[in-house]
Amino acid sequence: MRLNRSTDMALRIAMLTAASPVRATVDELASRLALPRSHVAKVVQRLQRIGVLVTIRGRSGGVAFAEHAGELTVGQVVRAFEGDGEVVNCHEPACPLVAGCRLRGELRRAQAAFLAVLDGVRLGELVAGPTGPLLLSLGAPPAAR
Repeated sequence: MRLNRSTDMALRIAMLTAASPVRATVDELASRLALPRSHVAKVVQRLQRIGVLVTIRGRSGGVAFAEHAGELTVGQVVRAFEGDGEVVNCHEPACPLVAGCRLRGELRRAQAAFLAVLDGVRLGELVAGPTGPLLLSLGAPPAAR
């Protein structure tokens, strides 16, 4: 299964904010992840709606990993961005094989297995290691000048 770009971005943003002890702006996230700012802003908004991020407006505002977001699963984030739709659309255009096709059922099983694995991984586990956040050195903001 392949994740769409916004899902990939959402998981990257979640990991980076989880690993960082300080708030980041959308511009900083876009820069650190080498992603378009407009896309990052949309993904941040969706992550805030599902409880992964908190956003604070104003001069000292920014984006931070929500307090209990580490308990959310990767599967929950993937579903929020991908939906629970079919892997293959057999009706547009209409497939003449649909009446006797067994592939659709197998693709559903594969999708369910994929999501079941992701349901076993909490967001907090993606960044935490035995000695602390693993991504901290990768996601650390550049030193102030």
